[in-house]
Amino acid sequence: MSPQEPPRRRVPGPARPSRPGDRTRAAARPASRPATRRPAGPRKPHTIRLGSPRPRLRLVGVGLTLVMLAFVVRLLQVQAVDASSFSAAASKNRYTNVKLAAERGEITDRRGVALATSVDAYDITADPKMFTPQDSKAPDAPEQAAALLAPILGKDAKELAEKLRTKNSRYVVLAQRQTPQVWNQIKDLKRVFSEKASADKKNNAPGANVLAGVFKEDSSKRVYPGGDLAAGILGYVNAEGKGGGGLESALDKKLAGKDGEITYAQSGGRKVPTAGSSEKPAVPGDDIELTIDRDIQWAAQSAIAEQVQKSEADRGYVIVQDTRTGEVLAMANAPGFDPNDLTRASSAAMGNAALQDVYEPGSTAKVMSMAAVLEEKKATPDTRVEVPNRLHRGDRLFKDDIDHPTWYLTLNGVLAKSSNIGTILATGQLGPTQPEANRVLHSYLTKFGIGRPTGLNYPGESRGILADPQDWSTSQQYTIPFGQGLSLNAMQAASVYSTIANGGVRIEPTLVRGTKGPDGRFNPAPAPEQNRVISQETAKTLAEMLESVVDDQEGTGTKAKIPGYRVGGKTGTSNRVDPATGRYKGYTASFAGFAPADNPRITVYCAIQNPTKGSYFGGQICGPIYKKVMEFALKTLQVAPTGTAPAGLPVTYEPGPQAAQQPAPQPTPQPGQ
Repeated sequence: MSPQEPPRRRVPGPARPSRPGDRTRAAARPASRPATRRPAGPRKPHTIRLGSPRPRLRLVGVGLTLVMLAFVVRLLQVQAVDASSFSAAASKNRYTNVKLAAERGEITDRRGVALATSVDAYDITADPKMFTPQDSKAPDAPEQAAALLAPILGKDAKELAEKLRTKNSRYVVLAQRQTPQVWNQIKDLKRVFSEKASADKKNNAPGANVLAGVFKEDSSKRVYPGGDLAAGILGYVNAEGKGGGGLESALDKKLAGKDGEITYAQSGGRKVPTAGSSEKPAVPGDDIELTIDRDIQWAAQSAIAEQVQKSEADRGYVIVQDTRTGEVLAMANAPGFDPNDLTRASSAAMGNAALQDVYEPGSTAKVMSMAAVLEEKKATPDTRVEVPNRLHRGDRLFKDDIDHPTWYLTLNGVLAKSSNIGTILATGQLGPTQPEANRVLHSYLTKFGIGRPTGLNYPGESRGILADPQDWSTSQQYTIPFGQGLSLNAMQAASVYSTIANGGVRIEPTLVRGTKGPDGRFNPAPAPEQNRVISQETAKTLAEMLESVVDDQEGTGTKAKIPGYRVGGKTGTSNRVDPATGRYKGYTASFAGFAPADNPRITVYCAIQNPTKGSYFGGQICGPIYKKVMEFALKTLQVAPTGTAPAGLPVTYEPGPQAAQQPAPQPTPQPGQ
């Protein structure tokens, strides 16, 4: 190699592929031997080797398997395990249940004349979803609809709008039991808005029918054809369609029947006719037939209303009863109310005062004292009773309704002239001591029904007030015999006279004759309870004595005479306890009796509370009412006069010459007649 030539670089040869023994041999070489470096040759390009797809496919497969398994498990849960619950939820969303109101039974009088009945009506309903801005095309659809419906339904517009905005509901009730006329007004408005919405759409304007979601459902409305006639007995039906008072309340279960139900598929608040439906029919309520005679009820109600207004009294009542059966033919109250329009009714007049008011009866109660004296054989109608002008008993000085000289009366005369003093003297003979006499009198009062329920089972009825004889105060021992110091209601008072008229047997009064079910079969009411109070002989004697009150010129009930008929009756005028203050204020005027006296058929009782204009004596203001109502009832029931003559029992007896010369004081009216 010449000095001018550059040295040649050694180019390494191609690399020899490694053999398995190379590493072994290299390791076996001595460490002291330097490794000979071979010149590097040209490199071969690296080859990229792809990873195996199998692990990834396995992972994806496992994931898909888990997902599918979850779907299968859920599917099994939905279609097998929880199928019924999901099916019910689906049905709930798709199907709607609508109550089918049962038709309420009628209440009729004894002749089948309707006193309370039900007529076709509609419940006004709505679908709140159809009042949303999306469905109604109006942002304030609930307010617009409420403003239109409020004057028609008589409801508050704000309250209606809130119902129409109810969320998550497809059904609300806007008003119940509306007349067909009300629905016709709504239907006319719906048509007007529907036509307007169609016209707007044709003109490419947004059409909104804000009443499209208002519907009707068949219902019924309670009506009372007679208005206020017998309202105190019937009561009324409240806004929920349930009895709110009177017999409507007491017999609500029988009258109401059983509601049915219809289930159907709905869409947009409308029934889907092809989806099928199921229906459970409603069972109508029973019809109730009362013992009341509509015509006699009208006569009694007219008479008492006229007298209460004329006397400017607080209230009054008249009861007419069949003495042979205990059936109540009339029970009238004044003032009354019209159950068709409770908005105008006074709360004080909405009950049945003839059963709910309690008051001291006054002299009409003397007949029970006389019954005890006669039944115990302590006296007869002819027994002489010397009645002084004043009588000192206990801590009081007693007097009669008028000042008088010493009266020489028979026991019959004591009743005819309504003497308080004579009654005290007569009942004092019931026992050897006053406590024993009190016990005997109390036993008769309870047998006549005082202090006990009448048996009518009427809601709110009062049982009266009668203390046990050992609890009678010093004055009560002497006032109870003539009707002060105990309290009763008008039905109890009428029942006393019906007991005497029925030969001494008390029959519990009844208002219901029977019921008629949906099958049309009449079921009579259970027979009322009966019990003998006094003997037939005593009852007959009392009837003759009561005739003297009306027929004798010296009697206090002459204004109750009825031409052609023998009439037995008794007047009553008592001090009245003012319910507001609990003190005596004003009077209770009353009259009770029956006819014909010798063959009784009808009892009439009248009472007026706190008359403030004209007379306040029972014989003066209640006697004419008794006569008017009794005459009408006798004619209505076609009761013929007996044609016999009155017994004509003596009222007075002739005293000795010395007693007859006593001067007569000037009369001063006092309560007690």
